[in-house]
Amino acid sequence: MIITIGGEPGSGKSTVANIVAQKLGYKHYSTGDLRGEIAMRHGLTIDELNEIGKRELWTDKECDDRTVEIGEEEDNVVFDSWLAWHFIPKSLKVFLTVDKKEAARRVFAHQRKDEKRQKTAEGVSAMLQKRYIETNERYKKWYHVDITDLSHYDLVIDATSKK
Repeated sequence: MIITIGGEPGSGKSTVANIVAQKLGYKHYSTGDLRGEIAMRHGLTIDELNEIGKRELWTDKECDDRTVEIGEEEDNVVFDSWLAWHFIPKSLKVFLTVDKKEAARRVFAHQRKDEKRQKTAEGVSAMLQKRYIETNERYKKWYHVDITDLSHYDLVIDATSKK
C-alpha cells in the first residue's frame, strides 16, 4: 500500500507521515525535503526555487519524476507531499487541514534550514500562505491540478488539535 499525505502548510504532513510509516513499518519520503535539497544544491532557498518554478518546470520535474518512480517501483511507502496523490493515483490519499494560527505557531517553532528565517509567527503565517497559494498556482500551470480541491482525497482530517 502507498499512502500519500497532503495538506495545508503547518498541518503536520511530515510528522503524521513519519508516525504512520513507523507504525506500519513503511518507508517515508518527503517531497518537501527533496525539494529543499534541490534548492540548497543550487544555492537557493525553497522560496527562491519556487519563484523560478513559476517560469521553469525543472524546479519541480526532478522531484516529481522521483515520486513517479517510487510509486511504480516500491510498495509500503508513505509520502508527505502536496502533489504525490496526483503522481501515484493508486495511493490512499489523505489531506490534513489546520487552523492558520496553529500552523504558524508550529512552523515558527521548527523553522527549516532551507527557508528564510522569520522573526515572528505572523511572518511565518504570511510566508506559508504566500507559498501555498503560489505553489498551487504553479501546479495548476504545469499539471492542471488544484491541490486545494478536497475531492481528490479519500480522507480529510482536521489536525489542529493534534499535538
